[in-house]
Amino acid sequence: MDRRKFVHLGAVAGAMFVSGQPVAAETSAERKAVDVAGAGRRFVIAPFALEEATLADLQAGMAAGRMTARSITQQYLTRIAELDKKGPTLRHVLETNPEALAIADSLDRERKAGKVRGPLHGIPILLKDNIDTADRMTTTAGSWALAGSIPLQDASIAAKLRAAGAILLGKTNLSEWANFRSSHSSSGWSGRGGQAKNPYVLDRNPCGSSSGSGGAVSANLSALAIGTETDGSIVCPSSANGVVGIKPTLGLVSRAGIIPIAHNQDTAGPMARTVRDAAILLGVIAGVDPRDSATSASNGRGQADYTQFLDAGGLRGARIGVVRKHFGFNDAVDALMTSAIDVMKQQGAVIVDPVEIVTEGKFDDSEFDVLLYEFKADLNAYLAGLGPKAPVRTLQDIIAYNDAHKDQEMPFFGQDIMIKAQAKGPLTEKAYLDALANDQKLSREQGIDAAMEKNKLDALITPTGGPAWITDLITGDHFGGGYSTASAVAGYPHITVPAGFTHNLPVGISFFGRAYSEGALIKIAYAYEQATKHRRAPAFIPSLAAG
Repeated sequence: MDRRKFVHLGAVAGAMFVSGQPVAAETSAERKAVDVAGAGRRFVIAPFALEEATLADLQAGMAAGRMTARSITQQYLTRIAELDKKGPTLRHVLETNPEALAIADSLDRERKAGKVRGPLHGIPILLKDNIDTADRMTTTAGSWALAGSIPLQDASIAAKLRAAGAILLGKTNLSEWANFRSSHSSSGWSGRGGQAKNPYVLDRNPCGSSSGSGGAVSANLSALAIGTETDGSIVCPSSANGVVGIKPTLGLVSRAGIIPIAHNQDTAGPMARTVRDAAILLGVIAGVDPRDSATSASNGRGQADYTQFLDAGGLRGARIGVVRKHFGFNDAVDALMTSAIDVMKQQGAVIVDPVEIVTEGKFDDSEFDVLLYEFKADLNAYLAGLGPKAPVRTLQDIIAYNDAHKDQEMPFFGQDIMIKAQAKGPLTEKAYLDALANDQKLSREQGIDAAMEKNKLDALITPTGGPAWITDLITGDHFGGGYSTASAVAGYPHITVPAGFTHNLPVGISFFGRAYSEGALIKIAYAYEQATKHRRAPAFIPSLAAG
C-alpha cells in the first residue's frame, strides 16, 4: 500500500524546550556546556561522557575497570532524565526500569567473579513499548487503555536479552498502537507519551512507529534499542534519526510477546548507531522459538553471530541494483544518493542502474486489507493471553475505551483504522486469503526475487526516506517519499544506514534483498558505512526557521 496511508509520518505535542534553564549532565571540570539557541529560546546541554559510545567502547571500559554496568546505567538514566523530561523534552522514553541499577549491580558481581555472558553483558538497552516485560514496567503500545498492564511472561526477545546480560533500561514511546489507529495520525504521538521529537531539529518529526527507539539511540539515551516494523516502522525512524536499523526476514526473530499488527509482516529488529552494534544485537535476538511458529523456517538459515559478515571491503565485486522508482521526490535526497552510488563504485561495486520491481504498486490495497484482518485477530489473541487482569480484552474494548476517553486518547486524531479492522471477519474468509496470496506472490517471486534474479544482484538500494517534516498534530504526517513496502509485504530483510544530511536533517539509504540475506546486506551496508561515516550526533536545534 502507499506508505502515506500506512506509516502516517508526522507531528508534535507538549513543551518544546525549557527557556533559559541549564540542564546538568555528567559533570566534569574538563567538559564545557554546549549552548543551543534558536527561535528566541535557549537551553544548555552539557556534554555527555558516553556520547556515541559503541558496544566495544563500553565493554573495553568495563574490562579495564574504568566503568561498571552500574556507572553506565546511571549515566544513561541521568541523560534520560535531563534530555527526555527536561531540556529539549524529547519524549522518547515512557518509563525507566526501577530495577535497572540492581540488575547492573548483579551483572557487575558476575564480571568480578570472571563470568562475562557476551558482548551485551552490562549494556543498557531500551525496548519499544509494545514488547512484553514481566517486571515492574508496563507494556501498553503507548495507550492508556493498557495502563498498568504487566504481561504474564517476558517477550521471547526480552528473555534472550536478559540471558545475554543486557539491562532492560526502559520502554520507548511510539506511534500509538504502532501507528495502526488513524489514517491522520502524527508519528511519534501516543496518549501515554505525547509527541516524540526529532533530536536533530526539535519541531521535526522522528517518524514511526518506532519513534522513541530511533530517537533515543540517536540522542544517546541508550547504547541500543529494539524497534518493531510492519511496514517502515524500523527503517523510517532509523533514517529520520540518523541511525542504523535492521528489519529482519519474517521469522528470523520471534514475535512472541509483542503487541501485534499482523503476523505476516510484523518483526522486531535492532536500532543502533553503527552497523557493527546492530549486527551484534541481531545475533542475540535471532533464533528459533517454540512460542512463534514462524521462526521454524529460520532453522539453519539464521546466525548467532552476524559480526562475521563485517568486511570493510565488502562492496568489492558486489552487484547492486538501483531502484529508481523511489527517487525524484526531493532534489537534495537524490544528490545524496548519487554521492552514495559514486562511493560504492569507488569501493569496487558493480552498479546496475536502473532496476525495476515490476509489481510495485500492485499490492498496496491488498496489503492494507490483510493488515486489517490480521490486526483484529492477532490483537484479540494477544489481549486474551494477558490473563484475567487485562484492562481490555478485545479490539472492540479498545475502541470503546478511546471513545470514552477522547480527551486523553483522541485529542488530535481518531481511530478509523481500528473501526475498519473491527468490521472484518475471521481469517478463513476468502477475501483475506486471496489478498494474502496476492501480496506474497507479487512481492516475493514476481517482485524482489524476480528483479534480483534477472539482474544477478546481491542487493537493491533506494533512499529510505526524505528529511524529517515539521510535525503537524492537526492534519497529520507529511511523508514525502522513500521505500519500505515491498520488503515489508514480502517479509524480506531491509537495512538502512545514514547517507548524509540536508539542512541538518539526516537521510538514510536502504539496502534490501531476498529472504535470509541479512549476512550479505550487513556486509555491503558495513562497507558503505566505513567508507562514508556519515553518522553524527544530533544538536537539538529548536527549529530551522530560527534563522
